[in-house]
Amino acid sequence: MGITRRQALAATGSSFLGGSLAGGEARAALTPGVADVVVVGAGVFGAWTAWSLKKRGLKVALLDAYAPGNARSSSGGESRVIRLSYGGDSLYSQMAWDSLAAWADLSARQALPLLHRTGVLWFSPAGDDYMTRSLTWLKANGVAHQAGDTAWLRRRYPQITFREGESGFLEDDSGALIAGRGVQTVLAEAGLTAQRVQAGPPVRLSDGAVQVGGVTARSAVYACGPWLPKIFPDLLKGRIVATRQEVYHFGPAAGDGRFSPPALPVWADFNAGDIVYGLPGLEGQGFKIAFDRHGVEVDPDNQDRRVSNDGVAEARAYLAQRFPALADAPYVHGRVCQYENTSNGDFLIDRLPGFDRVWLVGGGSGHGFKHGPAVGARVAQHVLDAALPIEPRFSLASKQAVQRRTVY
Repeated sequence: MGITRRQALAATGSSFLGGSLAGGEARAALTPGVADVVVVGAGVFGAWTAWSLKKRGLKVALLDAYAPGNARSSSGGESRVIRLSYGGDSLYSQMAWDSLAAWADLSARQALPLLHRTGVLWFSPAGDDYMTRSLTWLKANGVAHQAGDTAWLRRRYPQITFREGESGFLEDDSGALIAGRGVQTVLAEAGLTAQRVQAGPPVRLSDGAVQVGGVTARSAVYACGPWLPKIFPDLLKGRIVATRQEVYHFGPAAGDGRFSPPALPVWADFNAGDIVYGLPGLEGQGFKIAFDRHGVEVDPDNQDRRVSNDGVAEARAYLAQRFPALADAPYVHGRVCQYENTSNGDFLIDRLPGFDRVWLVGGGSGHGFKHGPAVGARVAQHVLDAALPIEPRFSLASKQAVQRRTVY
């Protein structure tokens, strides 16, 4: 049996997503102005933050230099993985579980789905510590899954070549999210339209409010992904680093359903932090594959968005080993985006130094999209409750300039 929203929220106790949406006394304490809160950035973190604030009764202004889900953002494009396994890291597994329920609710209200519950298949050499800890968390939290050895993997997924001694498990109810359309849908549900503004740092006004991009507000949230260090270079340069990431789509033969749901789920080939992952054919986009490692540092405004010949060749070589029926499949299309990496992969959710009511939200580090609902709810709680403690792992103080990735 799959998990339900009720089960997910019950499991979280005082979950950020389980709080009241009304705002209550906290809303009455805010000083009205042009806006209660201005949110800079209409990507997944900004969109869900604006959604959460609006649902709590606040007046929200949303700014974006381009447009929600635009091709240069880290939240644009076709699809993203939503999975619960984080090697036993309860912080992110719980946030993903909460977010899965919110995405499912939103998707159920749409004519076209935002969540495709394909399941997520993990496989690795047997005994891998990350996989073992992930399974332990799934079992402890009653999350529907299946697991097996090499023979089980080969029997279930004959279109994949598994090596002797590998094992794996399937998260039954997770899968894939539609990215750009998902962000746009969040904003449509909140009744919000992003103003096309290139915002700079906040300007403090005499009454304690701030002005951002021509908007006066009591509070501000900067959730602008790889643009955060461009707005605050002295503070964040080197602490959030944008890297070039390529994804590739290949086309199975006409009539071949082995590489689309339900025959194939989302999958992740995990080997001590060396991750190759992919998505089955969704919404006519073809079989997607990507390598989850950091590329070269780039500028999100100006980087060349053409995939490299070397990258396509590497993807095709991997297909020949793991998905041999796709070794000669035509390359359909690809995309160049970026991660915005913190030193270890933990998010940033903290105040801008010197401003009590200005928040920095980002550092998605390649795994952030799925967490949009949980991040948005957490930020809304901070805006409403000044005494709410900062999660130490999300603090600005914890962000270093040396890359030592620990969150996968």
